[in-house]
Amino acid sequence: VKWYAYMEHCTEDPWFNDSAYVDTLYPDAIQEFLRTTHDRYFESVGADFGGAVPAIFTDEPQFMPKCPLNFSDEQNDVIMPWTIGLDKLYEDRWGESLMERLPELLWELPEGKKSSLRWRFQNLLTDRFVESFCKQIGSWCDAHGLHLTGHVMGEPTLESQTQAVGDAMRCYRHFGIPGIDMLCDFHEYNTAKQTQSIVHQTGKEGMLSELYGVTGWDYDFRGYKLQGDWQAALGVTVRVPHLAWMTMKGEAKRDYPASISYQSPWWDQYAMIEDHFARLNTALTRGKAKVRVAVVHPIESYWLNWGPADHTAAVREQFEQQFAGLTETLLFGGIDFDYLCEAELPELVRKAGNPLKVGEMSYDAVIVPPLTTIRQSTVDQLSAFQSEGGFVLFIGSCPQYVNAELSSAAQPLYAAAHKTDNAPTSILSALEPFRFIDVRKSNGERENRLIHQLRTDGDCMWLFLCNGKNPTCPDVDDAGRLRFILNGEYALTLYDTMTGDIQPLAAVYRNGKTILERDWHIHESMLLRLTPGRGEIAESFVSAPLTAPTRLFGQVPVQLEESNMLLLDMAEYSFNGSPFYPEEELLRIDNSVRRMLDIPVRRKEVLQPYLIAPETPTDRLTLRFRLTSETEVVGAHLALEDEDQAEITLGGDPVASVSDGWFVDRCIHTVPLPVLRKGENILTVTVPIGRRTNLEYMYLLGNFGVRVHGSQKIISAPVTHLGFGDITAQGLPFYTGNILYSFRVRSKGEFILRVPRYRGGLLKVFVDGKEAGNIAFSPYTLTIPSEPGEHEVAVRLYGTRQNGFAQLHHTPGVYFYQSPNSWRSAGDLWCHEYQLKQAGILKSPEVYGAEILSDSTKVHNAGIYQDHLTDLS
Repeated sequence: VKWYAYMEHCTEDPWFNDSAYVDTLYPDAIQEFLRTTHDRYFESVGADFGGAVPAIFTDEPQFMPKCPLNFSDEQNDVIMPWTIGLDKLYEDRWGESLMERLPELLWELPEGKKSSLRWRFQNLLTDRFVESFCKQIGSWCDAHGLHLTGHVMGEPTLESQTQAVGDAMRCYRHFGIPGIDMLCDFHEYNTAKQTQSIVHQTGKEGMLSELYGVTGWDYDFRGYKLQGDWQAALGVTVRVPHLAWMTMKGEAKRDYPASISYQSPWWDQYAMIEDHFARLNTALTRGKAKVRVAVVHPIESYWLNWGPADHTAAVREQFEQQFAGLTETLLFGGIDFDYLCEAELPELVRKAGNPLKVGEMSYDAVIVPPLTTIRQSTVDQLSAFQSEGGFVLFIGSCPQYVNAELSSAAQPLYAAAHKTDNAPTSILSALEPFRFIDVRKSNGERENRLIHQLRTDGDCMWLFLCNGKNPTCPDVDDAGRLRFILNGEYALTLYDTMTGDIQPLAAVYRNGKTILERDWHIHESMLLRLTPGRGEIAESFVSAPLTAPTRLFGQVPVQLEESNMLLLDMAEYSFNGSPFYPEEELLRIDNSVRRMLDIPVRRKEVLQPYLIAPETPTDRLTLRFRLTSETEVVGAHLALEDEDQAEITLGGDPVASVSDGWFVDRCIHTVPLPVLRKGENILTVTVPIGRRTNLEYMYLLGNFGVRVHGSQKIISAPVTHLGFGDITAQGLPFYTGNILYSFRVRSKGEFILRVPRYRGGLLKVFVDGKEAGNIAFSPYTLTIPSEPGEHEVAVRLYGTRQNGFAQLHHTPGVYFYQSPNSWRSAGDLWCHEYQLKQAGILKSPEVYGAEILSDSTKVHNAGIYQDHLTDLS
């Protein structure tokens, strides 16, 4: 067994900070940490604490992640956290020796019995971490007028919490603004629910999320809204996006993109996303959450099964499935809930009885999920609650252990409680008396993709609903018409968070319920203000259908708002004058040459010598690019980093390495090139290579087209027209900028433009040169007021940097984590052939209430050719 004293990540990468490792289980170490960091902050900017400096962020504090045996009868290292005097602490708390019972941490007891030592050890570690790190730093922040904010390590699963912090919920009470981290567009509902529960119960000011990281260059406004919406419904009010890069120089361009800054073509439109959430939070930070159901958190039962994987992995996986499954059953079944942390209950419960008053919250129903052990204090609280008419629901059987000891103490509570199996329908049926909202499809089935938050605010309530799951396909708007049934009679006011408009909604009132019916779209969200009493009465639930559209086929004129780009990421190479090696990808060349020089390769996990003295590399690397062109190209540029250190030739003639601008990022400079001739052009670039150099992709820019055949690239005639479809097959495989598509219409007045399928950040529409509005979300329509007559319509597609800067050689369909290393796949995960993603307006726009005019394209009238043919015989 290896015992470690460890460790808090004080920086993003602790390799570069001598003070990055702190024993988070030892209070004296944290006191010293505070003295050398927080006290220094106070000396420097303390006057701004509570003002310009509202909080201090901590990122992923943890103790040494623990692991069990893989096989009970084989030797392998078992990692356990340790700190000074931990064995004495254990003996003082539990009255027994930790070391004498140590084997119970590693192996299973005979006859299927569970070890109380595991439960006690995990409790001690968790409490020690909370008291030493969270409480000390949180108290320091409180005393200095600050919030402690950020998030702990290992939030999402029972396993990850057990490994890193023991019990994440115990940590949050000492944060002024507790937070979470949501990477890769994962939907970790329990990560959010655990934090939201403590925020509710302790009356915290808000809840933070570090969001949008590791989502990729092709993440669009649909993704930004959907990810933000579901987290808002689960309590997030303080948004900390993975945000803006200072530079794309070197490895920085692969730092978990995309950058929400000038490097992304859509960055000046991004305010529409944050404006939406700013408006939404004017409601979701008011009043108090209204939640009637609570769930006992199962983490302590999971601890009892932290044994050899060959004996306990199946049981642990069952716990994980039940943990995630119950959360999704409740959330998507329309029953909001909070988790109860058993360790926190004795201090948070304000009054024993019914309702169960936990801190700021009051619950009318408590669910006990499948547990192995339950605390005696929890049994006592639930018994008092139940004796006064509180609703206790056990899923499955009664816990066999109480405080991790075999006991029948929970049997009386279980015998008098309601019981159900683990089936979602059974659980939701049992909780029907506690439902506030029911959402149904037009066929009467329950809609199972929406989540909600309900808040009381004086004499009214706020209800926020949104899609909690990403759509299978963003282009197919399959939610249809939904019926929202509220328990009680309310006048409804819609607060449109995308526009800022406020308007009353008509409703139907039946049997004491309010019924609202409306079309629902896959990127939809809805914020309603509910005022007691009836509002407007709806005459019918039928909405007027759109008239038949006209569509545009063939090619239309386009304008590229950047120079087209040919990616220069493959080259023959010569090292220090050697014969040229065959063509290879540049990052792989970099690794190969670094190994020749016996210096570290550039990978994220490799310690880089940032603190060494500056070097002047003497080794030189020559890259030879063969540029095949079907046309003469005048005015081309080469974009590259550190152009002042490069020697450039084209066709054997020297090219002055003098920059006249930049491309995408201010560190990628442009160098004018002579004319590219029809046929083969040899471009060579010689650069230094050493420990601190960055061999990076280069970019040929100009007015030309590009064709790609596998890994072969050919320069072609400039692109002036495009058909609606993937631009990568129409001369723009590597183009990542904005594109303006143009066409003309004849209208009798107001008309509607719909662009139902696109790949890019978003769309902006112009009519007669004036901005008409954006199209980003389903149903992808824009109503355009206009005078009768002919009008020039232009649609700007905001590009993403995907096909110029992403992992274009990673095998598609195989998951990868968008860290810097994901540009360096190997084996079957690597493809020299370019793996491009679709880009552009992929389907013909639809115009309602106007006629599309064109001399060069075919106009298709949907009134003649119906979309839905019912008889093809």
